[in-house]
Amino acid sequence: MGYRKGSKAFTMADGSSKTSMELAERMVSKMGLPTCSEPATGQTAGKLFTDYTMEFLEAASARLRHLRPGNWYFSTSQAAPGIALFDQYQHLADLQRVITDNKELKAALGGDYLVTPDIIVAKRPEPDESINAVGSLIDDPRNTARYTPLRRFNTELATLHASISCKWTMRSDRAQNTRTEALNLIRNRKGKTPHIMAVTMEPMPTRLASIAMGTGDMDCVYHAALYELEEAAKESGKEDQAEMLQTLVSGRRLRDISDLPFDLAI
Repeated sequence: MGYRKGSKAFTMADGSSKTSMELAERMVSKMGLPTCSEPATGQTAGKLFTDYTMEFLEAASARLRHLRPGNWYFSTSQAAPGIALFDQYQHLADLQRVITDNKELKAALGGDYLVTPDIIVAKRPEPDESINAVGSLIDDPRNTARYTPLRRFNTELATLHASISCKWTMRSDRAQNTRTEALNLIRNRKGKTPHIMAVTMEPMPTRLASIAMGTGDMDCVYHAALYELEEAAKESGKEDQAEMLQTLVSGRRLRDISDLPFDLAI
């Protein structure tokens, strides 16, 4: 987080928008943190933002295990075949292979089904010994609960608990990509729908609205400095931006990053 080289625009701001630059400036000032003299830009900045977000979530969630126990893991390194590594989506690897080998099917069905989220939160299946820790729940291993993915006896695949998209800045194309990934996760699952969330540092409320407004595809969008941005929007005198931000917050479409670990425990 710092000024772009040779510019008075912070790296999360749009250098062609005075409003974006002002909101970012005010937001950063209210955060009260030292800024970087040579900040990363482009994909490098996005990768760092993703890595630091995961580190925060992993550390915070470790302190909330009493609220959501289980064998959890976090990752930013989803290798091929992406979400097909998880119980709800294992069938997609076969589907993708068939479509890739058949041009007519590919033309008819289109699209890449194997979404690779920026951050995944997953829960590994439990051995019967853990399930029976408080009493005999699985009394006949071969004739009780034979299909639930919670049992390691049934599957070695983890269940995808959350898919989190990280965007250092938010532009219309990035918002559309995030929504497309969300719809793939919803439509192509066999089992529970994972949490579908996005985290961003975008300072412009009207751009936040491109991904946060509406319902159905995203659980919620989380801002890395929402409280500071709210103060910045109020003090800027940009009534349209302050009003849009309030609409997103009061409409339960935008929350602060500090809410995210608790929402993941639901």
